[in-house]
Amino acid sequence: MTVSDIFASMEYGVAPESAADALAWIAEQGGHFGHFIDGAFTPPSDGFETRNPATGETLARLSQATQDDVDRAVSVARRAQPRWEKLGGHGRARFLYALARLLQKHSRLFAVLETLDNGKPIREARDIDIPLAQRHFYFHAGMAQLMPTELADRAPIGVCGQIIPWNFPLLMLAWKIAPALAMGNTVVLKPAEYTSLTALLFAEICTQAGLPKGVVNIVTGDGAVGERVVAAPVDKIAFTGSTEVGRRIREQTAGSGKALTLELGGKSPYIVFDDADIDSAVEGLVDAIWFNQGQVCCAGSRLLVHEPVADVFYRKLRARMDKLRVGDPMDKNIDVGAIVDPVQVSRISGLVSANRSGDTHVAAVTIPETGSFYPPTLITGLNPADTLMQEEIFGPVLVSTTFRTPAEAVQLANNTRYGLAATVWSENINLALDFAPKLAAGIVWINGTNMMDAAAGFGGVRESGFGREGGWEGLAAYTKPKSKPKPLRKIARVAGKASPTDAIDRTAKLYIGGKQARPDGGYSTPVFNKSGGLAGHVSLANRKDVRNAVEAAHGAVAWSKTTGHLRAQILYYIAENLSARAGEFAARLNALQGGTNGAAEVEATVQRLFTYAAWADKFDGQIHGVPLRGVALGMKEPVGIIGAICPDEAPLLGLVSCMAPAIAMGNRVILAASEPFPLAAMDFVQVLETSDVPAGVVNILTGDHADIAAPLAGHMDVDTAWCFGAAGLSETVEKAAASNLKRTWVNNGQARDWYGPDGEGRAFLEAATEVKNVWIPYGE
Repeated sequence: MTVSDIFASMEYGVAPESAADALAWIAEQGGHFGHFIDGAFTPPSDGFETRNPATGETLARLSQATQDDVDRAVSVARRAQPRWEKLGGHGRARFLYALARLLQKHSRLFAVLETLDNGKPIREARDIDIPLAQRHFYFHAGMAQLMPTELADRAPIGVCGQIIPWNFPLLMLAWKIAPALAMGNTVVLKPAEYTSLTALLFAEICTQAGLPKGVVNIVTGDGAVGERVVAAPVDKIAFTGSTEVGRRIREQTAGSGKALTLELGGKSPYIVFDDADIDSAVEGLVDAIWFNQGQVCCAGSRLLVHEPVADVFYRKLRARMDKLRVGDPMDKNIDVGAIVDPVQVSRISGLVSANRSGDTHVAAVTIPETGSFYPPTLITGLNPADTLMQEEIFGPVLVSTTFRTPAEAVQLANNTRYGLAATVWSENINLALDFAPKLAAGIVWINGTNMMDAAAGFGGVRESGFGREGGWEGLAAYTKPKSKPKPLRKIARVAGKASPTDAIDRTAKLYIGGKQARPDGGYSTPVFNKSGGLAGHVSLANRKDVRNAVEAAHGAVAWSKTTGHLRAQILYYIAENLSARAGEFAARLNALQGGTNGAAEVEATVQRLFTYAAWADKFDGQIHGVPLRGVALGMKEPVGIIGAICPDEAPLLGLVSCMAPAIAMGNRVILAASEPFPLAAMDFVQVLETSDVPAGVVNILTGDHADIAAPLAGHMDVDTAWCFGAAGLSETVEKAAASNLKRTWVNNGQARDWYGPDGEGRAFLEAATEVKNVWIPYGE
């Protein structure tokens, strides 16, 4: 035999990792764990077993948290929070640094315990999960240190309830706990039922770090415990898990005033163009879909291949699949480990068995006879509407179709209710960078996959949830303004007699698609001046008017592609035309509201238009400082279509304060005007009509907010919903928004000073944009 023959015929040997230390740690705890509350473990109670998915053997018994357990954890977290906040940024940074160091000191123990409990290959736990968890604590130690200077106007939210999944148990814990603690919050965390052991080991190192009692609390159990945490009197819920559960949490927390971030499912496209480095793309795909057995929310589970190279790509991919090694996760030579639980294996099998389309290739690999394993599977030739192309499988199953042109690839990639991540392979950087902004995804990887870092926020759009984990933008979810809000005062409509103040009737229609439109229902309502005289009639919008406004906004999509300079010019022009009619508008505002503040409101409105004209080309993204030979671009993109319930107070200023930042960032808006003073908004329509605002960019509805709020927030083509209306509407908006899990920004019945800093600025710009992180490696 030649040397070449020998190498070709060699088989991989085993390289087992010892589980002795991890099993010894479990034994030291008696093999039965309680909860971690107020800095100590509670006595073990009735619960359930956690098993090694590779063998089915029981690792330990865990306690099922009762309502009393959750109540106590929240209570001690509430008691500990003020002291933790007063410790200051540097004081908290020292503890976060200590936790990062302890994660390093015990890194091997964490990696082995994670693999035993979760089933992922030890190489992945050792080389990816644990180092990235350490990185998050180091990164957020720095954030804590910088908070007093860089976030001087922000305060911690309070007590955070956090619920994490079983696919990345320790890493998800780090993503949640590190930013919360850095900003001065305390936490009650519920790990997944299947994989709680590394969370309990983390609790132990919290005591080793000397973390104050009550700052971190961990309760274990099934989904019922998660429901108790959601219902508990906490100030924020952070959830990572399925879209279905995320939707229920959105509905349950609606109107409660609790802050909410959701990191949910995905069906991420993996797009290969004909000029791609095929071998590299195949190897990247192995990491995209068979990493952690495909149990990854951002897994590249939907392969889109350019037709000219499809046959070659599929042939190489099948050959690579047949070389994957499936087996004992504790073997360092294993590529694909065990599925977390037999229930999940059954779900994967059921979805694949029910499929009747395409061609299926199951990797020619040996599957262990015991344990929860599933072979790497490829299904090609599917149609975009096939179930497996639309539904998240959450297993080692890759589905695929082909495309002919880049435009078709965009349509196929975005043909999903999800929007978490996407991968683009092309040696033409012009094509790749033109393609990335067109994808509906929170993260785009170019010629790579699964690149993540604490400095670059992770999160999605659409039904993949809202909010970001990591980066500067991730901190927003764990802070609030320092200012103390006041309850919103209800403003009633003015009642009066039917004598008109104008000799000629003034008809105020709706403003939809760049023109005035009669209401679909054919109803109008009188509006009276403060003196009781009839000022005119306004239309009563209904759900069909909302539909028409959304269609008009959808047709104005080109606005999102305009330059910031162009949008700034139009905002300046609106301000110019409003200023020219300042006296007229001031008189109308004084007549409607009474008093003499009309001139001040008009002047504040003009200034606000100037403010957002100034911001239109200056609200920049950033290049994240990630450990990468390349760049990670944090791009600020328009959300899309924003539906806003405008404030009743300050009817002109409030409406423009919602409109201007939204259109400055490239969005289209549907505005529900002030309910008691709608004529101010309808007069403003005349300014819009003479200011070069493209049809459909701004649409204005009048009528009862209660009739408009639900259909506007619930419309599937509205991308985010704002509500600054009367108390009670926030709950309506948040519940309706659960239909497609759109972002919301509501006032929860709290007043906002529309004349002061609270009425403008970065908060509005951030609400009007999404951050898309585009990772671009470079070099030979």
